[in-house]
Amino acid sequence: MKRPLYGWLLSDAVSLTGTRISMIAIPWFVLTTTGSATQTGLVAFAEMLPLVVAKVLGGPVIDRLGARRVAIACDVGSFGAVGLVPLLHALGWLSFPLLLALVAVAGALRGPGDAAKDSLTPVIVAAAQVPMERATGLATAVERGAGMVGFALAGALVVAVGPATALVANAGSFLVGGAILAWATCGLPRPDHAEDPHESPARYWQSLREGWSFLRREPVLLGLSLMIAVTNLLDLAWSAVLAPVWAVESGNGVGLLGMIFAVFAGSSVVGALIASAWGHRLPRFRTYILAYLICGLPRFLVMAADSPLWSILMIMVVSGVASGFLNPILGAVFYERIPNALVGRVSSLSTSMAYALMPLGGLVGAALIGGFGLSPALAIAGIAYLATTMAPTVVPSFREMNRQEPTPVTPHAAV
Repeated sequence: MKRPLYGWLLSDAVSLTGTRISMIAIPWFVLTTTGSATQTGLVAFAEMLPLVVAKVLGGPVIDRLGARRVAIACDVGSFGAVGLVPLLHALGWLSFPLLLALVAVAGALRGPGDAAKDSLTPVIVAAAQVPMERATGLATAVERGAGMVGFALAGALVVAVGPATALVANAGSFLVGGAILAWATCGLPRPDHAEDPHESPARYWQSLREGWSFLRREPVLLGLSLMIAVTNLLDLAWSAVLAPVWAVESGNGVGLLGMIFAVFAGSSVVGALIASAWGHRLPRFRTYILAYLICGLPRFLVMAADSPLWSILMIMVVSGVASGFLNPILGAVFYERIPNALVGRVSSLSTSMAYALMPLGGLVGAALIGGFGLSPALAIAGIAYLATTMAPTVVPSFREMNRQEPTPVTPHAAV
């Protein structure tokens, strides 16, 4: 039965496209209305901190209520939270503190919503009867394809109607995505490990501890989650502050910024599709190292050097293709190692750990610019990215990524 798989992917494509619009529209809205890199960083912080906290606390809820129910409810709630931003702005009632509050609510809903969609993966893959690498590769291709479309659309919308009005598309994407998911997954069996939603609060905290106990005893999953936490911080510093400030200071504008993000995301679709077809044949650890060497430091340095546009776009193409190999491989590693009974908890904990430093990403980007200037800030962030992603070469446990097992039926933690 392929309907749940295709509907799940389509739902993700719609909602992620809207999210990518907000990744450009919100920073640009703050930059153009306040001129402050610091306030731009504060907005990123206000979204990511609740997102991480909600991911941590949402795992037992997902296991109790069911991933499908949580995912749909969070999409509906996100529609309301994001939709209020352009509405209040049009009425002249959107103060900066109120914007921070709405962004925080949206982040708090997105955290468990994303984790719930990830937790649906095993039952969807089982229904579709496809290899796990195929599913993770297709999901990554959809994610990056949504980025390509969303970033390009964001640039066009911001230029045409302004950044606040562009968020209408972001709000609508949550509503449409939730409706598609509800239709596609209707009739799927609820996992037999789902818990009683009426259990006591004490049982809730015990469930959370069970997930953490498993994660801390898994050196590969724990190490990957910590490594990804640092790269996510640096990626957010780049996308939320460093790249937008570069676009302003260089005079290239939001249209070119959207094009650069779209080229990177579109190229990563190619890499993800290749990984989807042949990822199960690749040596995971060596592929991981090579991909991060290509997709990390170069994109920071090419902006730091104020390189010609053609060279920036070329680097984004090559880096994007390399980055497309990462999530299919890392996702399969997580899928293979987490027991079905712990899917919601461990998925939420591992992804929240990977997201833990992201609330600081915008603040770090703003602090680097304030302390060193834009070009040195980009170079420092790029070097830190290289050091972080190459650290596993000296940690023996990471080589267990290469362990091959039969096609798994166990879930994963998203990265």
